[in-house]
Amino acid sequence: MKVIVDNKIPYIKGLIETLADEVIYLPGKDFTPEVVKEADALIIRTRTLCNRQLLEGSKVQFIGTATIGFDHIDTKYCQEAGITWSNCPGCNAGAVEQYVHAALLLLQQEKGLQLKGACLGIVGVGHVGERIRRMAESIGMKVLLNDPPRADAGEQGFTSLDTLAEQCDILTFHTPLIREGKYRTFHLADRTFFQQLQRKPYLLNTSRGEVVETEALLNALNTGAVAGAVIDVWENEPHINRELLDKVFIGTPHIAGYSADGKANATRMVLEAFCRFFHKPMNFHLTLPEVSRQSLSGDENLQLLQQYNPHTDCDHLRAHPEQFEQLRGDYPLRRE
Repeated sequence: MKVIVDNKIPYIKGLIETLADEVIYLPGKDFTPEVVKEADALIIRTRTLCNRQLLEGSKVQFIGTATIGFDHIDTKYCQEAGITWSNCPGCNAGAVEQYVHAALLLLQQEKGLQLKGACLGIVGVGHVGERIRRMAESIGMKVLLNDPPRADAGEQGFTSLDTLAEQCDILTFHTPLIREGKYRTFHLADRTFFQQLQRKPYLLNTSRGEVVETEALLNALNTGAVAGAVIDVWENEPHINRELLDKVFIGTPHIAGYSADGKANATRMVLEAFCRFFHKPMNFHLTLPEVSRQSLSGDENLQLLQQYNPHTDCDHLRAHPEQFEQLRGDYPLRRE
């Protein structure tokens, strides 16, 4: 059995070798039709577009993406070709919660936003959104939830995007990228959406860059319709909009979910899916390296910012925006 693995997936080396006869590690951008032609399985991240152009005529039977999102996989073509695919829902929910919590604390410290009593709108309430909800309620925020698929399934407690636009002081996006259909999220936050905002909210996006229309957000920042923005995901990555990077409160290179714990979860989940598909015993054991813990403040909020402050990643990106992909690929995984 031959498996091709993205060489930026941590903790997988030495484990996948116990499950396959031949393992090849490559950068995600170097997966080509010629390279994957004789592979039985691909283990990827978001940088590898798995579509007809890549897969047609290959021996690939299984694709595992070590990510929550799967919009880089042409699921319709895979179904037609008999290729099974698997993603890792919820694998990095703790890391994204940590990132959002830190960003909220910085908004309070540096922008004077009082979190207690403020209204937070969560757009997309899956594994990550649920974690954000619990965190926000624990610090005394009022929370409104928007998730049309769950609402249409009869679940209670959800409200419309229009209501969030009217009532929220902060909006945070945690949706998958869906380009068409009833639950389309591509450019969900567009010029019309920003025109509906009533409270000049802060906007956070850690989902997919294309969920928020860049030019519409820039216009909203320039006109004051939005008080500020925290952006981790961008349209046209890695060729991000430099003007938007200059204007946001915090801008980071798509690393909100990049914790050691989250990456380990993803690697474990993708290996488990691989074993299920190929009927392999799950004999592997994934162990995180020990990390030294610094002496932390007694204040819980300061503790969190000592453990992770997104300003550091923002400073690195602003200093070298042309190195977006390198900063992301070489990111030193933090602990939650």
